[in-house]
Amino acid sequence: MNVSICADIGKASNSPDIKQRNKKMTRHAAHLGEHLRHRLFFYASAAIALGWVLGANLPEVASAHQRELGWVMNALVFLMIYPMMIGLNLEQLPKALARPRPVLLSLLYNFLITPLLSYALVRAMAAPPELALGFYLVMLIPGSSMAIAYTGMAGGSLEVAMLAQAAGFLVVPFALPLFMHWAGQSQDVVVPLGSLVTTVVLVLILPMALGDITRRVLVRRFGPPILMSIKPFLGVIPALTMLVLMALIFFSKGTMLAQNWHILLPLMAATVAFLVIILALMTWLNRRLGLSYAEHMAVAFVSSGKNNATAIAIAISTAGFDPLVAVPAATLPMFQAVLLVGYVHLAQRLRVYYGEEAAVCHEAPGI
Repeated sequence: MNVSICADIGKASNSPDIKQRNKKMTRHAAHLGEHLRHRLFFYASAAIALGWVLGANLPEVASAHQRELGWVMNALVFLMIYPMMIGLNLEQLPKALARPRPVLLSLLYNFLITPLLSYALVRAMAAPPELALGFYLVMLIPGSSMAIAYTGMAGGSLEVAMLAQAAGFLVVPFALPLFMHWAGQSQDVVVPLGSLVTTVVLVLILPMALGDITRRVLVRRFGPPILMSIKPFLGVIPALTMLVLMALIFFSKGTMLAQNWHILLPLMAATVAFLVIILALMTWLNRRLGLSYAEHMAVAFVSSGKNNATAIAIAISTAGFDPLVAVPAATLPMFQAVLLVGYVHLAQRLRVYYGEEAAVCHEAPGI
């Protein structure tokens, strides 16, 4: 009887109707992901505005439900990070040994030049310590969820982009606690180092391990094509979750930010300045160091695009951090999307600058 039932279930799951329904769901997820990517600026702005307005007008609700908000945000953190890690293929890292220069340069930009530039910008913007700490946090976490997509649209090397992103994620768990400890000292803010290390383990290392295991199990059970089938969902779920988290962050601090909105202006200016400076520096230096156009575009997007979702997760999950620490990561998508799409539009000129013939580029998403 059990064998018969299992056989019937197996046949049902492989029926044309089920397969057609699965393909339809995948297409819908892909379209939704494309829609969110094209209009990230507007959705991020709307999420921030919604949370801000509700928080400013319902301060007693936010104050009375801080514990519940914390539980919800922690659950959303896992829902946001885990799917991203399923899509991270660490098995490709040995390929970097064949041509290590692009990956090594991405690590140099992310973990040496970016901290130095961030320090200079923090000193210039004179922001409150919590916002400064949050700025340091988001700037140190490379590889935005859109870095691979931007690389592909600009005709860059997808392989280099994926290798650089994977390498960055392996370095972050070790570099982040040390750098944040130093950043806290520079801002006279006590960084709960023990709690931060615990958060890095729970938010980065554990989901990375679970994601890698999930990836291997899926490939072994269903074959490599399954990864392409679920890829749209792996992008949509973190994007939607991130928007909800952004709204909750501003909801929890709505009254304070409404009364002190001017403190966000230097933060916004510093974010734009960082992206412009780092992109200009990489464009010049990568050419001088002999990278090809395709390698440069991969390194540029992985190194300049910051993973604000992971930064939000760490800021929210670390005991002892004020919610203000998450604000820089929450506001980053508005500017990051615009400037990186603008860099995609420069692809033809950059090809010429790198000594390659101009080619027809993929259509960049609209903002």
